[in-house]
Amino acid sequence: MQKENENTEEVKEEATIDKADEIINAKKETQSLKIKLEETEDRLKRIAAEFDNYKKRSNKEREELYNSIMADIVSSFLPVIDNLEKAVESKTEDEGYKQGVELVLKQFKDVLIANGVKEIEAIGKTFDPELHEAVSLVADEALGEKEIKEEFRKGYMIGNKVIRHSMVVVAN
Repeated sequence: MQKENENTEEVKEEATIDKADEIINAKKETQSLKIKLEETEDRLKRIAAEFDNYKKRSNKEREELYNSIMADIVSSFLPVIDNLEKAVESKTEDEGYKQGVELVLKQFKDVLIANGVKEIEAIGKTFDPELHEAVSLVADEALGEKEIKEEFRKGYMIGNKVIRHSMVVVAN
């Protein structure tokens, strides 16, 4: 009977050792799966960040391309606007004709504004070589240094892109 008890105890010990080995193996496998999960989550976060950066970059490139195309198109119409402005400024006895030209000019400018094109402010502003083109320099004590006195030709921009620089006379 003692032998049977010893055998039973040995079997129990072996079963306990086997269960302990199974638990250890399960813990190792769980740890391994946790590491793989963390690596996968990290990779997923990186891919999501890369995709977000791609979307931002694509939107910026698309906006720059749009502005570039619009600038090319608008630059071909600027001489027409210049001529309409000269026609409005010229003296005429036919007020109906003058009002018609003014309305066409206003409509033209409204279309430009609706498409994101704006005039560059010049008179009374400080000279900025990125926005203005100086064609003359005059001394005028009433104006500050590098202040724009006169504008020969209006400048236009779309977004941050200059379509045409303003031709200006700079004081002092």
